[in-house]
Amino acid sequence: MATSKTLIQPLDRVAISLMLLVSLLIGFMILKGDLVAASVREFTWENQQIGADDIAFTLNFSRPMDVQSVEENLRIEPPLAGKISWAGRRMVYTLLTPAPYGTNYQVLLQDARDRFAIQEGKNRVIHPFVGNFRSRDRVIIYIGSDAEHQGQLVLYNLTQEKKNILTPKDLIVMDFKPFPDGEKILFLARTKNNPDLLSAQLYTVTTGISAQPETPAEPPGRMDLLLDNKQYQNLKFDLSPDGKTVVVQRGNKNNPSDFGLWFMPSTSNTRERPTPQRLKSEPGGDFMITPDSQAVAVAQGQGAAILPIQNDASKPLDYLPQFGLVQSFSKDGSQAAMVKFNTDYTRDLFLVTNQGIQKPLLKTTGSIHNCQFDPASPTLYCLLTQLISDEEYIEQPYVVAIDLKTGEQKPLLLLPTEQRNVQMSLAPDGLGLLFDQVTAQVDQQPLSASVLKTQDGEAIATSSLWLMPLLPMDDTSQTTIKPEKLPFVGFHPRWLP
Repeated sequence: MATSKTLIQPLDRVAISLMLLVSLLIGFMILKGDLVAASVREFTWENQQIGADDIAFTLNFSRPMDVQSVEENLRIEPPLAGKISWAGRRMVYTLLTPAPYGTNYQVLLQDARDRFAIQEGKNRVIHPFVGNFRSRDRVIIYIGSDAEHQGQLVLYNLTQEKKNILTPKDLIVMDFKPFPDGEKILFLARTKNNPDLLSAQLYTVTTGISAQPETPAEPPGRMDLLLDNKQYQNLKFDLSPDGKTVVVQRGNKNNPSDFGLWFMPSTSNTRERPTPQRLKSEPGGDFMITPDSQAVAVAQGQGAAILPIQNDASKPLDYLPQFGLVQSFSKDGSQAAMVKFNTDYTRDLFLVTNQGIQKPLLKTTGSIHNCQFDPASPTLYCLLTQLISDEEYIEQPYVVAIDLKTGEQKPLLLLPTEQRNVQMSLAPDGLGLLFDQVTAQVDQQPLSASVLKTQDGEAIATSSLWLMPLLPMDDTSQTTIKPEKLPFVGFHPRWLP
């Protein structure tokens, strides 16, 4: 008799059992529905460091979400006011004002439900989400005026309470502008033993700060010469808002008629320094690069010209004959604060928009030294003077906040009449105003090359720095904010962006 063989082998039995089990699971899932909870797949600010230019973050979800449940359960700690918009599974949160600097933040979302759970009437909620980011440290830069750091560029991190001296003792810094990422500073300086104020050269120096925590910062104080003074004197300069272009006002040492604006890249990918190019246009006075970094506003003739940053700038992009000076642009370039010089020696400040609106803001018998747009509200902060004595020509400096919607003026600070060379800087988050108070030298002895001087050529004996917290103009509280004297000896203060 033949031996019977098993029709089903052990391996086949295992395979059949697994198929039956999978079939049962599939059937169970079909009956019960999708049990996979939604989650946040991406948070664009996760572990990032943001600045005033960073205005929106994105949450990308794994499933289509119920919009209302997300918006009701989303929290930011500390709170940051904003508005929400949606595009499919992507939610964008746009800040209404810049995030205050020197702060750690959390984004939290729980109990939100996806769209299918709502349609099926099920209480299936999202996986709890916690995201972290922080804003940049509050950092100020100034020129030292004490004996130890005379003329040196000093950086002080208010958040970490840490000071760094960025430039060597043999240089006298005359002016400077930070790069937008805060990692470098562009500055104009002369050597301490050279009495010629027109012998300055243009340098860059590292701050020791990294724009992002995961990227190691270069050591502070690493300098590079950007533009020498061999053939031309470097008089004034400006750095474009994107940090890529420098415009310099220069004069030929051997030909006084050879005077005008030059432009060049702020960095070079080679070992050679970038080569400046002439901006071919009519000679001009004060100038400022526009917010789009593509043009420069120049006081030219009796008005203000907007010139393209290119070799042939003989044809202005725009010309405003009624205004003699551009004081400031709003960050988006839609508005500008412009000065009109009147025949009776008064000055008018106007708000000029890209829609052609020219709105008068104030008139003064003195000077309009500086105006800066608040990034957090429709407010313009201005440093002005008012003439209080015609015979001796004594000016009273003061700081005023102007509501750009209503035109209301709110005086903030009255400065001593002898303070004629005040410098002012508005914090990038709009929460503080930094200014200096310079004490001039009394004696009239011949000045040495090492003596510090203001932009008006006045010798500096010493100077103090002050910080004034700011409240919104519509704040109805009766709290009087007084400036705080900082424990530093210096002048020409500026905030790091």
